[in-house]
Amino acid sequence: MSQLSGKVALVTGASAGLGASTARLFAERGAKVFGIARDGSRMAEVFADVPGGIFASVDIASPQACAQAVADCVAHFGQLDILANVAGFHQMRHTATMTDDDWDADLAVNLNGPFYLCRAALPHLLETGGNIVNVSSIAGVEGEVYSAGYCAAKHGLIGLTRALAVEFTKERLRVNAVCPGGMPTAQTTEFQAPENADWDLIMRIASPRGFMETVDVAKVIAFLASDDAAAIHGAVYRVDNGKGAG
Repeated sequence: MSQLSGKVALVTGASAGLGASTARLFAERGAKVFGIARDGSRMAEVFADVPGGIFASVDIASPQACAQAVADCVAHFGQLDILANVAGFHQMRHTATMTDDDWDADLAVNLNGPFYLCRAALPHLLETGGNIVNVSSIAGVEGEVYSAGYCAAKHGLIGLTRALAVEFTKERLRVNAVCPGGMPTAQTTEFQAPENADWDLIMRIASPRGFMETVDVAKVIAFLASDDAAAIHGAVYRVDNGKGAG
């Protein structure tokens, strides 16, 4: 089992879904966790199962809020070893009717927030020889219908991952990405298809093996964040229950 004892991790999207599973698993494996998300009440429930962890209500669309979250984490725990950018937002829309605000919303959480957090965390991660795990999506490596903004942002997050990996190849810093497929989270169980949607195209995103559990993806994130993955840098891992096997 990959151990994270002595590590301090900042986990985004920690109020539910994959972010909550990642926060819990990191704590189970010995890390001190600083969780951030917009919904503080839901995080309070999650962090009842995160010994020694703390959380804060943060809107990662704000560069100032991201910088403050990193500063607060380091002030509380004294260091930062892991940044796990897990938060995500996906709403299907017909591209032709997307508004500027729709486009901005897709990029705000899925790409801008991870960039703001990476920028703020880099000095601390370089000091500790830490690492970043960015959670993209299978929409970051292939197209998905009615998801132009989401796909653009998630493809961009992989580009950010690879750019940072090259920039810091000579430093004590690792940067990797995970691309999950379908999980029973709000993005899949509560999504609304746009009007007159083509369900044949929508169902192309599904794996024949069905949904994965969030904890199964969290285990991959925890591995990449651990010293067991010391030789893995600039990698993009599909974790999609076999969807991309063909």
